[in-house]
Amino acid sequence: MARVHSSPLVCSSSPAAVCRSEKRKVFTLWLKSLVLNGRGCTVYDSDGLIVYRVDNYDSRCRDNICLMDLRGNIVVNILKKKLAFGKWEGFKWSGRKQDQRAWFKVARPCFQRSRRPSSSPCEFESDAGRAMRYRIDDDGGCRAGKRACCRIVDAGTGLVVAEVKRKVTAGGVALGEDVLALVVEPDVDHSLIMGLVLVYGLMNHTM
Repeated sequence: MARVHSSPLVCSSSPAAVCRSEKRKVFTLWLKSLVLNGRGCTVYDSDGLIVYRVDNYDSRCRDNICLMDLRGNIVVNILKKKLAFGKWEGFKWSGRKQDQRAWFKVARPCFQRSRRPSSSPCEFESDAGRAMRYRIDDDGGCRAGKRACCRIVDAGTGLVVAEVKRKVTAGGVALGEDVLALVVEPDVDHSLIMGLVLVYGLMNHTM
């Protein structure tokens, strides 16, 4: 993977900040919790600083997941819909309050509910009220028994807006299966992408 230098971020000051970059950004996903004996993941930027963390779920509680910043402020709350197999909703947090309307919804296609999905649709509504649609594509990693590697595609244009894959050092050495690289294209909300990546991992029992 080519080295990507840090670029300015466009963020608001609230814990539920919308963070975008004018250039492609590369994050490192370590599928470990910062909490001793906990389960979750930790997300680092290209400078090695913690950007997001998840450390509030275990094998018995996968229906209510919180994506937090370094300070523990909730950014996105992901809920599995009750009485609806294979459906998740993501809710933004503003300060200490959760938005009432779902920010994005992810549904496993009906014909794939008996097995791990190769493609799952995602719909979300932007702050401007403009409905958009993304698609989460499996690159075959989950079917091969590997960690959650996928691409997030803009269903309208067919362009890849983010990709998760095994992290490789500058010398071409692949790190452990619990260390992944998340590449996010310019002008895409990082917290939205992280929410979709988490849902995909929960769908496939790889996170």
